[in-house]
Amino acid sequence: MAAIFSKTSDLILKVAGAVIGLGAVSGIAAFAYLSYPTVIDTGYQPKQPVAYSHKLHAGELGLNCYYCHSTVYKAAFAAVPGTEVCMGCHSQVRQASPRLEVVRQSYASGSPIHWVKVHDVPDYVFFNHQAHINAGVSCVTCHGRVDQMEEVKQVKPLNMAWCIDCHRNPAPNIRPADKVTQLDWVPDRPAEEIGREIIAQKHIDPPTNCSGCHR
Repeated sequence: MAAIFSKTSDLILKVAGAVIGLGAVSGIAAFAYLSYPTVIDTGYQPKQPVAYSHKLHAGELGLNCYYCHSTVYKAAFAAVPGTEVCMGCHSQVRQASPRLEVVRQSYASGSPIHWVKVHDVPDYVFFNHQAHINAGVSCVTCHGRVDQMEEVKQVKPLNMAWCIDCHRNPAPNIRPADKVTQLDWVPDRPAEEIGREIIAQKHIDPPTNCSGCHR
């Protein structure tokens, strides 16, 4: 019986199949790359509209994290301070500093400063600051030593594997409530031992199922 397709047709079909296959793989790879949320990349450090130094304010001056991010212990989100918070000090301190011109303009006009969010998980992830802070998870666990950063950058991966690892074994990251914002705190005994005691006292049981973070 004669062949239905010639050798040339057979070759064309094979080449076309290979091209289509490679195209599909390349398309999927390109989509994954372009849609990947770069803001959860370790090392992400956007330029801010004001050169605010956490090293100076949280480090040298010892401002508590709660002073500016006042909602973390009572809400799911961490509030960015309004200009009024900044001017609470800077109406008296460094009033004419050129570095604070944007702050003064914002205060005078009532227009907010457009700070760029550094730690920004994807919209399909639910993260509750209140739950973590009240459980005893320190700011340093997720944000690193911001009190030593001139400009804040992301130092933790904030990906799903990283979060689940902590949920499966939270003890090393749990500390007394009054030490949550003490970023330089050094425990006087193994941190995991302290964490296990607090977990037992507070009945902490972090979810590891999908609905815990994806709602």
